[in-house]
Amino acid sequence: QVQLVESGGGLVQAGGSLRLSCPASGRTFNKYAMGWFRQTPGKEREFVTTITWNYGVTRYADSVKGLFTISRDNAKNTVHLQMDSLKPEDTAVYYCAAADNYGRYDLWGQGTQVTVSS
Repeated sequence: QVQLVESGGGLVQAGGSLRLSCPASGRTFNKYAMGWFRQTPGKEREFVTTITWNYGVTRYADSVKGLFTISRDNAKNTVHLQMDSLKPEDTAVYYCAAADNYGRYDLWGQGTQVTVSS
């Protein structure tokens, strides 16, 4: 069974950076794309960014364009999220997820907390 385990979250001051990682462990990983989502208490989970495994095609939410960068290491079945110029409003639990060929995110990690202080 494939598992996604996020790491790299923590507390950072506004303007700082964090790098999240999400390795996929278990049997052979065969997914179309990987994505990052985030959620704050009382709000719905929101899309942050995604990348396809084969061609590395990326897409970002408008709120993080130019600030966050998603990348993948196919050999290690790992996706990273580099977050720069962090703002207090980026505070959330960040989730890594894997999508099938239909773009459905059907595999999720447990989440990692990111807290940005002002």
